[in-house]
Amino acid sequence: MPVDCDARLSAALRQVVQAGEARIGVAVSGGSDSLALLHLCHGLGLACHAVTVDHALRAGSAAEAAQVAAICAGLGVPHQILRWDHGAIVGNLQDQARRARYALLADWARGLGLARVMIGHTADDQAETFLMGLTRAAGLDGLSGMRPSWVEAGVVFQRPLLGQTRADLRAYLTRAGVVWIDDPSNDNDRFARVRARQVLAVLQPLGLGVAQMSESIAHLASAQQALQAVTLAAWEACGQVVAGAVQLRLSGFAAQPVEIQRRLLLAVLGWYSGGDYAPRAQKMATLAEAIRQGADATLNGCCFRTTSDGLQIYREPHAVKNLCVATSDIWDNRWQMIGPHAPDLSLRALGAEGLAQLPNWRGLAIPRQALLVCPAIWRKDALIAAPSAGFLNGWQAKLVRSVNQSILSH
Repeated sequence: MPVDCDARLSAALRQVVQAGEARIGVAVSGGSDSLALLHLCHGLGLACHAVTVDHALRAGSAAEAAQVAAICAGLGVPHQILRWDHGAIVGNLQDQARRARYALLADWARGLGLARVMIGHTADDQAETFLMGLTRAAGLDGLSGMRPSWVEAGVVFQRPLLGQTRADLRAYLTRAGVVWIDDPSNDNDRFARVRARQVLAVLQPLGLGVAQMSESIAHLASAQQALQAVTLAAWEACGQVVAGAVQLRLSGFAAQPVEIQRRLLLAVLGWYSGGDYAPRAQKMATLAEAIRQGADATLNGCCFRTTSDGLQIYREPHAVKNLCVATSDIWDNRWQMIGPHAPDLSLRALGAEGLAQLPNWRGLAIPRQALLVCPAIWRKDALIAAPSAGFLNGWQAKLVRSVNQSILSH
C-alpha cells in the first residue's frame, strides 16, 4: 500500500506544521530518516532550510556532508554545513557529540530567524531508547520515549516522525529513487544504541518489536503526561521566578506528594542547567532530606536555601563564574539580552564586582545570592546594564525558557 503509506507519512508531518508558517529548519545527516524528513517537507511545499552537522569524528564525514549539500541543491533547498571543532574528547563521546550538535543547530536557527528545527527520529529510535532505559533500570520518565518537542537555547526542536518506522521511511525513499548514506558508526557495537538495535533485531521474531514497544511507550507517556499536569498545577500554586531565581512557598511545596516534590525539583534543576540527564536517585534523595531538615544544599550547579516561609533556588556562583559570551548570545541556557549590542560589550554574571556598582540593590527585595548570578552587560570592567537588578540603561533581560516548559519536557 505505497500510496497509503506516503499519505500517512505526509499527514504525520502536517500535524506539527503550523498553518501559514513561513520557514522551518531541517537537520539532515544524509541517513535514511533525515533524508525522508527533508523530502517530505519539500513535498508539502514547506520553505525549508537544511543543515548538516559534520562532527569530524571519522574519515569521510566531510564528504558525506557535501553529498547532502548536493541533494539539497537539487531540490532547491538552502543548505549549510556546520563543523564541530573539538579537541581531544574524554568521556562519553556520543553525549558530548549530541550536546555540541544541538548547540550548533540552535545557533544556526537563531541566526536565520528560524523558530523551529525538525529532527528525523523514528519509532525505531524510540524502541532503542526504551531498551537502553531498561539497561539502566530507568523509571517512568526514562521509559516514556523521546520527547516529541522541546525548547533549547530559544529554539523549538521537533521530532515529527516518532510514530513512523524506519522501514516505511526507507520504502518511501526507494519509491522516490533517493539513495541515502549508511553511517558506518551505526554498526559499531561499542555504542549502546547500536547494541540496543542488535537486541531489537533478536526480539522482533519473538513478537517484541518496534510496534509492540511503541504501544507500551505510548501507555507510559500517557501516565507521564498525567503526572506532568499535576506537577504543573503544583508549580503554579506555590512557585515563581524572581530575577531568574526560583522561589517555592514552603507550605505549598510540603503539601505535595513526594513524587510531585521530586518532579518539581527535577524540573527546576533542568530549567537552570538545560541538561538532558537528571541527577541520580540517591542525590535527589539526599537533596530532599536536606530540604526537609531545613538545611542548605547544592546540586547540579544550583543552591537550595530554606527560609522560614520558602525554598529559594538559585544558580551556584561557580557555575557561571567563567561564563562570558557576546551580548547577542544566549547566556546560561536561559537568558537573552535585548538592547544596543556592540562588539566591545560582553555578557557575564553580575557578581560581587557588579553589585558593588549598584548602591541601591538592597531596595530590590531580591536575595543577594540571586543577584550575584544574574546576567549583566559589561564593557571591560565597567557595568553597563543589569536589567534583573533594576539597572536597565536601555537593556531588557528575557528568559527564553520557562519552568513550565521544563516541567512538560521532563
